[in-house]
Amino acid sequence: MPALGTSFDDTAARLRACRLCRDAPRYGAALPQEPRPIVQGSATARLCIASQAPGTRAHRSGTPFMDPSGMRLRAWLGLDEPAFYDAARVAIVPMGACFPGLDAKGGDKPPRRECAETWRGALFAGLPNLDLILVIGQYAQAWHLGRRQDGLTGTVLHWREILREERRPRILPLPHPSWRNNGWLKRHPWFEAELLPVLKGEVARVMEPQAPELPRGRALTPARCA
Repeated sequence: MPALGTSFDDTAARLRACRLCRDAPRYGAALPQEPRPIVQGSATARLCIASQAPGTRAHRSGTPFMDPSGMRLRAWLGLDEPAFYDAARVAIVPMGACFPGLDAKGGDKPPRRECAETWRGALFAGLPNLDLILVIGQYAQAWHLGRRQDGLTGTVLHWREILREERRPRILPLPHPSWRNNGWLKRHPWFEAELLPVLKGEVARVMEPQAPELPRGRALTPARCA
């Protein structure tokens, strides 16, 4: 397990070389394909997308959310691709950094538990400037918010209370943007009508560049006219 004082870049580099779930899995069978850990971020990022695990397309490309789910997510956030993939502003830290394989029904398996246990603490320790974490799906919500008896729907339904809680960084829960959740989105029109406008506003705020801090003991003075 990496030391908590390690920089995000150093931890991410070590994560990208990780083969734990293939060579020494702690839970169940070994990863069924060659690992390709995917993570994005830097110490300056103010927005974090805490997601589940890369899908098949992300695994092939090596880029997170480079698929229809990513297109929907970027629309939700009001970000284009250059802004979304700007690691200086946006961190993407999945619960499992590798594609976990497919289940018998053709859906993605859950994120590997080994990944969060081994890497998540050190990755977030290297993100000291986060202002907002978007927790996507039940696995990320359980990690960041604790297990809630009302499940994903109840958690997202209480998004206002969660966003207002006294914590830094703040947290906003979201469903996964997968097409598999189209039915959920149709059954809960409040998500698009009420949550998405607030989400876009919060994202726009944290994406704005911060003014540099002045050295202590110095005050701004008005510019002199010529």
